[in-house]
Amino acid sequence: MSSGISVEAVKFDAQGLAPAIVQDALSGQVLMLAWMNRESLGLTLSTGQATFWSRSRRELWVKGATSGNTQTIKSVRLDCDQDAILLVVEPAGPACHTGARSCFFESLQEGPPTPGETLGALERVLRERRTNPPEGSYTAKLFADEALRHKKVGEEATELVIASLRGDQKEIAHEAADLVYHALVVLQAHGMGLADIAEVLRAREGKRR
Repeated sequence: MSSGISVEAVKFDAQGLAPAIVQDALSGQVLMLAWMNRESLGLTLSTGQATFWSRSRRELWVKGATSGNTQTIKSVRLDCDQDAILLVVEPAGPACHTGARSCFFESLQEGPPTPGETLGALERVLRERRTNPPEGSYTAKLFADEALRHKKVGEEATELVIASLRGDQKEIAHEAADLVYHALVVLQAHGMGLADIAEVLRAREGKRR
């Protein structure tokens, strides 16, 4: 739900700051937490690049200005109290200064990656395999052979149907994973990805079938 509010609606604290949570647009993974003032938020909105306020250096900083690990803005949202900012971004590299993709890699309670994080990681691997195909890679072989990748999608779809008819949940999950993997290879071969699927699904929301 969008109310079309402006920067003026943001409730900055006594120091003129508001926390900004950065989220990967592809996977939904939380990448980092930084701080924004009114100027940095304005620059973020006008330039399309994540720009923050450094509390230690007392200056504005554009994420990735020196490292190249920029964060291109896809959307900017406020929480219900309008005192916290969410940046949904397309990252060009790791968010953390340690080189980790996310700053949140220390676990107080361990858990598996979310489905979105897993699919996002798979898409990044497939994109890399397409751009820089390593020798002996099965994925690279699929990208190089159009007939093979189309054949594999058909085979995996059939195997999923057979698994479903058998009713074995582990087998169903296994075959569905194979189908999703090969379908993503086909998408990547056309320069497409999960975002293209999500766009179609969003367009279908609320439609009667």
